[in-house]
Amino acid sequence: MGTIDELLKKNKSWAKEITQEDPDFFTRLAKQQRPEYLWIGCSDSRVPANQIVDMQPGEVFVHRNIANLVQHSDLNCLSVIQFAVEYLKVKHVIVCGHYGCGGIAAATNDKNDGLIDYWVWNIKLTHQKYHDWLEKLPADKVSNALCDLNVVEQVHALSQTRILQDAWHDGNPVEIHGWVYDIHDGILRDLEFNCTNADDPEKKYQDAIERIKASQ
Repeated sequence: MGTIDELLKKNKSWAKEITQEDPDFFTRLAKQQRPEYLWIGCSDSRVPANQIVDMQPGEVFVHRNIANLVQHSDLNCLSVIQFAVEYLKVKHVIVCGHYGCGGIAAATNDKNDGLIDYWVWNIKLTHQKYHDWLEKLPADKVSNALCDLNVVEQVHALSQTRILQDAWHDGNPVEIHGWVYDIHDGILRDLEFNCTNADDPEKKYQDAIERIKASQ
């Protein structure tokens, strides 16, 4: 079991190693950030955004919450999205879920999980929405299928935010994407729900749902 002091020691070792490899690294990093990507992912400690896509600090702007939700009542998430799109001028917004997600499990079990039950309520609604289809799947495929559906629902919610709608209306070609990370092999899966100002988000949404159903 690690201690807080060990974390501080590791930080010093990391900073020293980085400086030895690249003496100007922190000088460049201290300048204004110009990431091209916003990552909206899960808080799960096994899903670190930068490492998964092999990028350095400063290259990905990150927001994480349980089950990678984009909720219209979540001012934290919406503020991050607005800052990234309007001020950082990111070119891509990625919503990334992951298989083995505790938030997905909490939305489908019969236990009382306290506050988490309120947080994952939208996933519960997604589960109900596709209940008849999910019930026909083998039991070991339900969680992954719901994870895919949840990502598509969040990308759809993102496309409906005033932030993205205004950006697209103003000609900003920022693109949104839906991905899933498999913690069993470290590979990202593109759900092919990608939208820009030139696309119809509703059609893209329906197409993505049909692809998920066809893939099971």
